[in-house]
Amino acid sequence: MPANNLRELIAWIKANPDKATEGNSGIGSPSHVSGILFQKAINSPIQMIPYRGAGESTQAIVSGQIDVLLNTPAVSMAQLKAGQVKVFAVTAKRRLTIAPDIPTTDEAGLPGFYFTFWHAFWVPKGTPKDVIAKLNAALRATLVDPEIRKKLTALAQDIFPLDEQSPEALAKFQSEEIEKWWPIIKAAGITAH
Repeated sequence: MPANNLRELIAWIKANPDKATEGNSGIGSPSHVSGILFQKAINSPIQMIPYRGAGESTQAIVSGQIDVLLNTPAVSMAQLKAGQVKVFAVTAKRRLTIAPDIPTTDEAGLPGFYFTFWHAFWVPKGTPKDVIAKLNAALRATLVDPEIRKKLTALAQDIFPLDEQSPEALAKFQSEEIEKWWPIIKAAGITAH
């Protein structure tokens, strides 16, 4: 791969639309739908190559069988540290704690391209608000524990800021994610089986 940063990668893909390949972890996987979003964001097609999981697609990028892979930090950090892959940006609004030297897509030349893995806790519909408040308080208290933070950071899992750790913030974020991803999933013809 001749590109050394995200802008150069995008220019290379646009100059080589018939040659550029992008791997993913399988049809309908997060790396597949993020790849579709990436093609839309750069306004250039890339030949998509599905693999049977993150392990196979990671092997493919390391061995040079594919040119591009949108992968999770937890999977990619070992290859980055070993010098086996080039990482051009993180697809989050903030730099990752575990990799502070890697720019965000905003900083690297593809503003607004965000794709992050996130986790949340849900309860059954109708759960009393006081129970939800107690659970939320316990979770927030857990997430400020230095040992928990250290373990999550080691797994490349950054913790949302405190003001984003409420049921209301989660509902808003989830709604925004649905609005963002549903049209992409629908347009790609991805269905659950």
